[in-house]
Order: sequence, then structure tokens, then C-alpha cells
Amino acid sequence: MAISVNKYKNIIFDLGGVLLNIDYSLTVKGFSDLGLYSFNTLFSQARQNQLFDLYEKGLITSENFRKQLKTTFLHSGNNQMGANNQITNTTIDAAWNAMLLDLPMERLRLLEKLKTTHRTFLLSNTNDIHINTFNMYLKKTFEIDNLSAYFEKMYLSYKVGVRKPDAEIFELVLSENKLDPKETLFIDDSIQHIEGAKKLGIQTYWLDVKKETLVDLEIWRNEEL
Repeated sequence: MAISVNKYKNIIFDLGGVLLNIDYSLTVKGFSDLGLYSFNTLFSQARQNQLFDLYEKGLITSENFRKQLKTTFLHSGNNQMGANNQITNTTIDAAWNAMLLDLPMERLRLLEKLKTTHRTFLLSNTNDIHINTFNMYLKKTFEIDNLSAYFEKMYLSYKVGVRKPDAEIFELVLSENKLDPKETLFIDDSIQHIEGAKKLGIQTYWLDVKKETLVDLEIWRNEEL
């Protein structure tokens, strides 16, 4: 990408895939191991059914989310798994959290540097179960409670009631912080979120996690960060 980060005043970061390493296949496998073999038709990086949309918008509680997943198991043709008492809140959470991997220290160091030269924000489609688990990881690994110190403001979908790629969540970030979209760079690993941001005139970078990581991007090179 032949651009310089110094072209922008503001940078909006995605969390999962950009900062936090994730692997959707591990969650698919986790639910498959529990007997829900069709989970990948319900949830993936590119699309998901209404249950996950509602949960990521904070429109249903974690308890309701688990309850509806249990109902999905009962109608999946694998009732014997439920009979074996394997479908519990604990096993559901373990499968759901399986996609969450690690956050390399070098990415936190990059955020620290960028915060001194830019206005930085976090914009994530996420949910209560994932954030609680992620924050426990941060506490254990880095002795910090959350990522708030690294950003001017964090926008978590389940807290604000809207999610990417809907225009409303991008408009919220822009309007609340008086950001000019032409001066704002949005970095995300999901192409549908990139397209959503582009419609509002936000400058974008699609991070292809199969080929690169955040700290490897050419846009940081030769810059005094």
C-alpha cells in the first residue's frame, strides 16, 4: 500500500484479526465437537445469522444467547449430545471463546507510539462473553484491565447497540469525535466492514491476515512514530 500513515490525523482499529489474533475455525470445531456440526453455516467471518447479530448489538443477554444456542443444538439432530449433559453454559462459552488467541506485545507497542502522533480509536464487533474473556487474558498476560489506555475512545458493538458494516456505527464514531472521514484511516480484516466504511468516505486499509500482520504494514515504514 503506497501511502503514509502521516497522511491521516485519526486511525480507527478493529480488534479481532487486527490486534488480537483469532481463528474462527477453532470455534467451528469446538461446536462441532459438541455435536453442532452445522455451526459454520450459522457463523463465520463473512456472515452470521440473526442470533449473533442481536448478541453483538447487545440486544440479548449472554444468558439468552446461551439458551438459544442450546435450542439450536436440540433441533440439530444431535439430541444425544444434550442427553449426555455436554451442552452446558461452560462448554458453550469454551467453544465460543476458542477463536480468541493472543495479542502480541509488539502490537501494543505500536499503539503506544501511534497514540502520541494520532487520535486513535477502537471499533469492534464483539460481545460480553468475548470481552470478559479477553480482558481476563489482558490481566493475566500484561497486568492491564482492558485496552482503554491505548485509545482515545473504544467503541464495542454490544455497548453501543450497532455493529459493522452498518453505517450507523461509523457515523457514531465520526460525529462523536468530530472526525473528518478524509483524514481518518480505518484498518479491518473483514472486507464487508471495509466496504461499509468506504461508503462514508472513510479511508481504509484491508488487512489480509493470511499475508501480513498489523506491524508489518508498509504504511508505518520510514515514519517517525
